[in-house]
Amino acid sequence: MNRSDVLIVGAGPTGLVLALWLSKLGIRVRILDKASTPGTTSRALAVQARTLELYRQLDLSQTVVQNGHKVPAVNLWVKGEPVARLPFEDIGKDLTPYSFLEIFPQDQHERLLIERLEQLGVVVERDTELTGFTEHGGSITAQLLLPDGQEHTCQTCYLAGCDGARSTVRKALDIGFPGGTYQQVFYVADVEASGPALNGELHADLDEADFLAVFPLAGEGRARLIGTVRDERAEQAETLRFEDVSSRAIEHLKIQVHKVNWFSTYRVHHRVADTFRFGRAFLLGDAAHVHSPAGGQGMNTGIGDAINLAWKLAAVLNGAANDKLLDSYEVERMAFARRLVATTDRVFNFVSAEGAMADLIRTRVAPFLLPKMVSFELAREYLFRTVSQITLNYRGMPLSEGHAGHVFGGDRLPWAHDRETDNFNSLTSLNWQVHVYGDTSEEMLAWCAEHHLALHIFDWHPTHEAAGLARNGFYLLRPDSYVAVADLSADPKVIERYFRDHGIKPFLW
Repeated sequence: MNRSDVLIVGAGPTGLVLALWLSKLGIRVRILDKASTPGTTSRALAVQARTLELYRQLDLSQTVVQNGHKVPAVNLWVKGEPVARLPFEDIGKDLTPYSFLEIFPQDQHERLLIERLEQLGVVVERDTELTGFTEHGGSITAQLLLPDGQEHTCQTCYLAGCDGARSTVRKALDIGFPGGTYQQVFYVADVEASGPALNGELHADLDEADFLAVFPLAGEGRARLIGTVRDERAEQAETLRFEDVSSRAIEHLKIQVHKVNWFSTYRVHHRVADTFRFGRAFLLGDAAHVHSPAGGQGMNTGIGDAINLAWKLAAVLNGAANDKLLDSYEVERMAFARRLVATTDRVFNFVSAEGAMADLIRTRVAPFLLPKMVSFELAREYLFRTVSQITLNYRGMPLSEGHAGHVFGGDRLPWAHDRETDNFNSLTSLNWQVHVYGDTSEEMLAWCAEHHLALHIFDWHPTHEAAGLARNGFYLLRPDSYVAVADLSADPKVIERYFRDHGIKPFLW
């Protein structure tokens, strides 16, 4: 236990996914958390479509979907009446196998990840705290405080800070965390209730005084309420009870609350760390970026960080890539984090701003424009693509090259399926692979066979063209299933040059 390949600090979803992915790739991990038990409250709820796609590689998607709750639509209310409905199932049915918003509470989520990790022989070390670390040569020496109060020293090749917004790792590295805190106070309550807004869909009230969102939970009549705390009550947020918050928005949505199972208040932060990597230490999840919960993006973004970093760390530790590959983690994930903070800022300000003009926009202008917007297929598709994170891409970044059809290097591979074939079936692999839609050359066949690089050839079909894929070209896919190279040729020298230029070897895990 004194030496590991990767020491992971923090056992929330981000740290657990990082540990699980690395362990599946044969990397020795050690994961610790200063909390004595896993979380028992359902903090984060939403599992987006892109996360479910990536979870296929960990054999988690089916379990999450079976044990969670599918949200088929979002409804917007104003002054006690529904004014717009955004149906996910219709919008995303040709874009992803997961054309819905999945509600899977964080406490259940963590238990599932812990269980899968234990099956691989890795146990979270509880009541264990990182107190300091130093980097020297090719490793890090870390100091830990154990449950019995004793100090312990261990060595690791790399350190991953997945330890939240108050990250010990980030503070020890003296990395700036610029941004701020919104003045509004929010409350969250898990309730048992009844009413038209308890129909299994997501509902949001754009009221002139209060904002309220209703997230359905698995089980009849169970929901998560997220609302604003305004006026003088916000000054005593720490001592508020559910009975103290305004009932106006709750009444507008015609909700009858029968029982409150959990209640808390919080302020929303928006910050991005100055750097996500310092030597052999990395920041992931809330340790690297925090933002408004608008759109249910937070946990999913942290999981995306973990998957992005995991395959790169494994490649370096397995000798299949040089350390330079790890620089791409910050480049790719920081760009997305900054864009996400800016986007959620705009949404947050729309729903929470106060004043006559803000009230006018929310209660008069928005009810008029939103139904018209969602009546257009392109607008509905844009909203779904954005919230589901399937448009997240690494275009124009160091590991992304070329384009073929409408697909560029750095893009998520588009989903293309018919009754007989599904191009996502091969994406359960943790390997590099090549996709061809149509025909390819004898040279490509021979090169991929010689280098043990999986080659999947799909007979050309109209669904491929509809998805934006090019005929007879190729797509080199990274281990996280993003497109590394898109090229119209059938020349394996393009792939060979890519691996050589980036110091990567094609390999099987």
